[in-house]
Amino acid sequence: MRADAARNRARVLEVAYKTFAAEGLAVPIDEIARRAGVGAGTVYRHFPAKEDLYRAVIAERIRAVVNEGRALLDSDPAAGLFSFLRSMVLQWGAADRGLVDALAGLGIDVNTAVPEAEDEYLGVLADLLRAAQRAGRVRRDITVSEIKALLVGCQAMQVYNGDVAERLTEVVFDGLRA
Repeated sequence: MRADAARNRARVLEVAYKTFAAEGLAVPIDEIARRAGVGAGTVYRHFPAKEDLYRAVIAERIRAVVNEGRALLDSDPAAGLFSFLRSMVLQWGAADRGLVDALAGLGIDVNTAVPEAEDEYLGVLADLLRAAQRAGRVRRDITVSEIKALLVGCQAMQVYNGDVAERLTEVVFDGLRA
């Protein structure tokens, strides 16, 4: 790839991430191209379909989340699940609508679009859940799919009413505790 093409691709990804984070996944490709200062053709050369752009942006974001989860496993696995979920709702959920939409399946089927990233995400979530269960911090009858569903619900609550999201997220966490 030529240097200018690589710069354009990186710029499009950066603008797409910021746009999706602020406004969700419904923003048109032409608008992303305009904000990136390139033509729509440039975007389509790198990302032939909108789903290709979603895939690239969401895969990168989910991998960042997975890396955060792995770091928690290394530092404090017993408390890691709650720290991870708290950051997913209050940090990522408040600042990254694109990631929240992707995890909730709005505008993109993340399982189809980026199956390896979704598998990594569910894997680290499962590892955090098992560590918390082994430490006696989380009920043993909770599954990773239930944790993901609660997480999506808490993220929706963050979007609906951020003023009460932190308190209500803690109420949900109390229901998870052993």
